[in-house]
Amino acid sequence: LLLFMKNTKFIVKTKNKSYPIYFGSDNLNMIGRLIKKNLPNVKKICIVSDNKLPKPLLKKIIALLKKYDLKIYKLIANEKNKSLTIANKIIERLLKDNFNRSDCVIALGGGVIGDLSAFISNLTKRGLKFINIPTTLLAQVDASIGGKTGINSNQGKNLIGTYYQPDFVLTDVSILKSLPQREIIAGYGEILKHALILDKKFFLWLTKNGKIIINKQNNYYLKSAIIRSCKIKSKIVSKDEKEKNLRMVLNFGHTFAHGFERATNFSKKLNHGEAVLIGMMIASELSVKKKLLPSKELSLIKKHYHDLKLPMNINKIFKKNQINKIIYFMKKDKKNLNEKINLILLNKIGKVNMRKKTLLSVKEIRKFLNSYYL
Repeated sequence: LLLFMKNTKFIVKTKNKSYPIYFGSDNLNMIGRLIKKNLPNVKKICIVSDNKLPKPLLKKIIALLKKYDLKIYKLIANEKNKSLTIANKIIERLLKDNFNRSDCVIALGGGVIGDLSAFISNLTKRGLKFINIPTTLLAQVDASIGGKTGINSNQGKNLIGTYYQPDFVLTDVSILKSLPQREIIAGYGEILKHALILDKKFFLWLTKNGKIIINKQNNYYLKSAIIRSCKIKSKIVSKDEKEKNLRMVLNFGHTFAHGFERATNFSKKLNHGEAVLIGMMIASELSVKKKLLPSKELSLIKKHYHDLKLPMNINKIFKKNQINKIIYFMKKDKKNLNEKINLILLNKIGKVNMRKKTLLSVKEIRKFLNSYYL
């Protein structure tokens, strides 16, 4: 796959902005130098941090940035805190501390922290500088790329948001050492998604090396998977920043997943990556039912799930009487048209079906989900 240099950098290009992702192991030490190089006019920095991060990590960053005027905002990183109330609190704090447009917000955490911090950076004085330091596998392979900012509403996930690209992303794979296995599997869900929608070779590589990756047995394979995944996503984003057409393929499994997450009210029982894994399995099975995906391709996907013991069964998480609730939230999805639900389905591993066939009625989806309970 990729020969992994100690540190690697690649550029994400979008219509509005190009920015670098710096990639490595133990490369957090570069943060001071990178800010000086990319953002020479920064005086004040606000670090929005997940309060669960290992204390030495935050301490280390504070020490590396001691020549700046630093503000730290810690919060519990959950979907409930990804809200207008919290966003407003932090924005008011930034205004009170007189942050200017040349000053900077750093997100230090997973996807929730990244989404919230980018949103805040975009809205404060119409745009502060923004740096993302993703600390979970999920954020490193997915949420930190593409410039979507978002917060949740009572009506659903990420329904309030903007597009705002960071000034740079710093990805340090060594931070993942402290992640629990469950979080690694959650991130693996997005890696697998990128392979399923766009890169069969990558999928075949994952069938050989997936176990090593999720058991954190070898940093080399983990890094290779992260970089390959980021390249797939940035290629899509550079062609379609604002999700007019192509970028929608990244939602494979996600329309179901967001319905699942809202139906459990973002409980600990199901995290985003697990919801995506189950959502992709259902979307793959639905692809076979719609005669888009050959069943032998589905068998390969299922075998991979079994080999890695990935979550795949909706009926282990939900009772049959919760299906209507799931569908209620699926209907709120941003990508729907009229009363139909817009799903991304597969033609084969590595190729998504982009024809209009994938607008399904609520009745059809309900019937399909009910079939898991027979």
